[in-house]
Amino acid sequence: MLASVRLRLPDGSTTTLSPGDIVGRMGSAALVLDDPRVSEAHALVSLRGAELQLLALRGMFAVNGEPSSKVILQPGQLLSFAEGLALEVEAVQLPDTLAALEGDGLPRQVLGGASSLFVGPPPRLVPGTALDADAWIWSTGPRWRLRVGEAAPPADLSPGDGFSVGDRAFRLTTIHIERAGTDATVAQGRVGETLQMVAGWDTFRIGRTGRPPVIIGGVSARLLSQLADVGTALSWEGLARELWPADPDRDSLRRRLDVALSRLRSRLRSSGIRSDLVRSTGAGYLELVCYPGDVVDDRN
Repeated sequence: MLASVRLRLPDGSTTTLSPGDIVGRMGSAALVLDDPRVSEAHALVSLRGAELQLLALRGMFAVNGEPSSKVILQPGQLLSFAEGLALEVEAVQLPDTLAALEGDGLPRQVLGGASSLFVGPPPRLVPGTALDADAWIWSTGPRWRLRVGEAAPPADLSPGDGFSVGDRAFRLTTIHIERAGTDATVAQGRVGETLQMVAGWDTFRIGRTGRPPVIIGGVSARLLSQLADVGTALSWEGLARELWPADPDRDSLRRRLDVALSRLRSRLRSSGIRSDLVRSTGAGYLELVCYPGDVVDDRN
């Protein structure tokens, strides 16, 4: 119940990536390519509908020798991130259903190969193994494992099983793959009107029924457009390096991103749009939050 792609690396070893995993030079990437020609956050594995895709973030790649920024992953493809640095797609796994987690205050979300759970409030699920998380869930292939707190021993977890973290209850469930890839992150307790969003990189249009649209430009538009294009939670560093590719300083990027987020949220509030449209999921990840009825038209 885990969508994944298996890649053969130039040294003959293989690695398996799941939706949300980043390929790049930075140490926190799921697949680290130690080459100066590779960007820190070069590409992202993403589930779109019933397809597993590779999306360019900060650098292009080639598919069988042809430059590309987006590709549906299929066995036999050669993915080149630099000359002489090619990965072969050995297998793509797309089961009918995927494992997902839901619970008190946590909408149903698809699980990656390893996920970290924070109880909040609000509770949030992020990809990877964050050291400060309250619980961790990971796949061993045929089964799922759970550990609540650092001192607790791991336990098996099957669809339908429930567990508690603090005073909140959660449950492992399943979701059909076609819904898993197209549903945006959904938050419970929906308040307010639905949004019709058009992402165009340098502009981001937010429409509301019966009200004039709000047109956002500049860095705020590019920030929103990048999150809309990725379609999943993205690390702050990967997002910042996409917005300011000429700035090599990590601390400078963090400051610039914090300022940009503050200005964006202020603009959203002043326009009568919910300021949690961009939300931190914990462990350094950001996401575009869509409620039931919201629509995103990605024209990047």
